Amino acid sequence: MNIRKTVFLWLWVVFVVPAWGRVFVHWTQSAIPSPKALGVNDLVLSWDAGTLSLLNVARRQDYRIYLEATLPEAAAAAEASAKNGVAGLILDVRQPEQGQVDGVVGKLQSAYPKLTLLVLNPDGKQPQMKGGLVIKRGEILEVSSPTAQPWLDTNLALVRFQQSSRPGQVPLYSFHWDLSDPLKQQNGPTAEDYSLAVAESDAFQADLVLPLHENLQIGLAKNDAGAWTLWNEVKRYLEFASHTPVRLDPAANMGIVTDDYETSYEPINLLARHNIPFRIFRPTDLQSHSLKDIDVLVVFDMPDRQTIKLIGDFADQGGIAILVDLPGSYPWQSVQRVETAKHWAAYAMGQGRIIELSEPLTDPETFAQDIRRLMDKQKLISLWNALTTVAVPYRESGTVATILELVNYAQDPLRVQVQVKGSYSSIQYETPEHGCCESLTPVQHDGFTEFVVPWLRIGGRVHLRAGGSAAHEGPSRPK
Repeated sequence: MNIRKTVFLWLWVVFVVPAWGRVFVHWTQSAIPSPKALGVNDLVLSWDAGTLSLLNVARRQDYRIYLEATLPEAAAAAEASAKNGVAGLILDVRQPEQGQVDGVVGKLQSAYPKLTLLVLNPDGKQPQMKGGLVIKRGEILEVSSPTAQPWLDTNLALVRFQQSSRPGQVPLYSFHWDLSDPLKQQNGPTAEDYSLAVAESDAFQADLVLPLHENLQIGLAKNDAGAWTLWNEVKRYLEFASHTPVRLDPAANMGIVTDDYETSYEPINLLARHNIPFRIFRPTDLQSHSLKDIDVLVVFDMPDRQTIKLIGDFADQGGIAILVDLPGSYPWQSVQRVETAKHWAAYAMGQGRIIELSEPLTDPETFAQDIRRLMDKQKLISLWNALTTVAVPYRESGTVATILELVNYAQDPLRVQVQVKGSYSSIQYETPEHGCCESLTPVQHDGFTEFVVPWLRIGGRVHLRAGGSAAHEGPSRPK
């Protein structure tokens, strides 16, 4: 398939997909509650021999039904989807299969032009907090002490990779629950576990296929009071996600150039964990105008001649570029090094710098911390008292308004101190538990706005507006 046809195909898929932020519920049982009771309209059924009978049950309930199939099953599932009037077909595409998906989608779209096709990454992580930091050194996994920063399993890096590989298409992912604990095997995830999964996908601008434990499905279908008590807690987060502002642009001043998922995923995952907002650029998509708001550029893929020039121009205009284990001969090497160490060297270029790292990143955690220190003056957001919280900033298109999404993976209420770059005089805070909105007091300091989020259990959203009454002046909060 040539490039023009591929682009047209993905644009067509984009236009038939509604706004991001949907939660699809994956269902396996023969009885199904109504969409009104469940609080979800989109139902996903796995494609297998028993699907058609379940499909008929769901259709009588007026669900929007999607069949989920692997790439080898795609042709048969697409034919059944077209014949049975389902809303669409979801294709499971694991990372090693990414090179095959365009060809499969192209053939199916040609054969079934009215069928909506969605591509799902089923290799997401269950959102959760673990007890310690895990670092891979060579082939050995090292676990930090219990007093070190906790390890968070988040899907932000996965979502950002999807956004870069298929620009404009809403990322869609799923995961498997960790049921290694005997109690979890029997009872399934808690209401907090489900709510965290919903809150995370909403905060990351992604769609989620949410798997429900078999016992929960049975309990809901049988109108069990305990099952509905659990699910009604989750429905608050589903409702909260349905009111997410539309047309949001991720705010980021760090760019990452990569087309190598395996090599760059873990460092990017740690950058996300340290609340460093970033955008991922594929090397073929990198243009000078793409870097308009970028202060730091990290390059993981060997640059071609055009990219080398772009990196040089970026640094010349004041940016900091970091090349990770990309040995070669570059124009900036002809100038005098301004700093050097055993495994890296820095070169002055105009108003900026270019840093070459001579080895692969064996310690992504240290790399993320170094980047955080490097960006101290350019950071967009900082959080205190929030080791278990991920913050994602957005700007509403066409306005100066800013949205800050917060996700607390500890699932226990926190009081979080926040610093955001810029001057904002109106700050409103909302949560699924308390609704909208509580006014927070802003404090201006040195080009940043600081405020305290008094209560964050799992998910929360901050609305920041410029203008209006003046904010208070005050001292900077301790770091």
